[in-house]
Amino acid sequence: MQYIDFYGHKLSKLIVGDNPYNGHSYIPEWVDGNEMRLHYTEERILADIKQMEELGINTMLPLADPFIIRVLQHYRAAGGKMNFIFQTYGPMMDVPKVTTRLMMSVDPIGIYLSGTYVDVRFETGRSQEIFDMREKLLEFAPNVKIGLGTHRPDVIRTAEDEGWNFDFYMACLYNGRRGREGEESGFITGKTKSDLYFLPSDRAVMLEALKDVKSPIIAFKLFAGGQMLVGKSDEERRSLIRDVYNTVFTSLKPDDLAVMGIFQKYRDQLTENVSIFEEWAEEQK
Repeated sequence: MQYIDFYGHKLSKLIVGDNPYNGHSYIPEWVDGNEMRLHYTEERILADIKQMEELGINTMLPLADPFIIRVLQHYRAAGGKMNFIFQTYGPMMDVPKVTTRLMMSVDPIGIYLSGTYVDVRFETGRSQEIFDMREKLLEFAPNVKIGLGTHRPDVIRTAEDEGWNFDFYMACLYNGRRGREGEESGFITGKTKSDLYFLPSDRAVMLEALKDVKSPIIAFKLFAGGQMLVGKSDEERRSLIRDVYNTVFTSLKPDDLAVMGIFQKYRDQLTENVSIFEEWAEEQK
């Protein structure tokens, strides 16, 4: 595993996201959100974290959902050292003091405004709410780095041009907002992702928007929410995953990061993804 510096913290270059742990599926024809939620008990989440540590991954991006935070509190109480960078949770954003207090109970190194929260406000002319929420998070978590999440390249460009002053970007490689402008997160609406398909051409557009960004970048949806891997053979999967690493990491800055989502019920995606990354990284030396 490779490691980079993130504001004085040593982070694994490949980190783990949260969607499967919370039943947020982009491939419902293979596994739907309910199956993900039922699978991921506290015991299974903690088992995944242990395996991450064994593979050299030392950073996660958990959702600030009360269940997830309770799991992480138990993990911390048992001496766990994983770095956490929280995604804000839409249903609790109206009470930032309460949700921030919960996040701070497990000592995160970062918090970012979720991409849908940011994008909805950008799309509806309410960008001031983004800045106001950033200030509230800083008030209740003054020593934590605050990031901006988005699925839209134009948000990145606007934030850079206007100096929005976030510490890092969470940048989705696929624009999931197409046809959903102004629509809140599925965590709020209850709407599934059954009609959401990512366009392969999106990735190049986002990487182009990121090329001159000086702040740290965490790229997510590496594998299009799993869509690019559905129905592929083992050999095809490995080739596609390697190509993604090569395209993304050669486009980003050396100290930027990338996120993988994992669902361990049917195959050990964690070991698969890390082993391919390490093979690719060795070839770059």
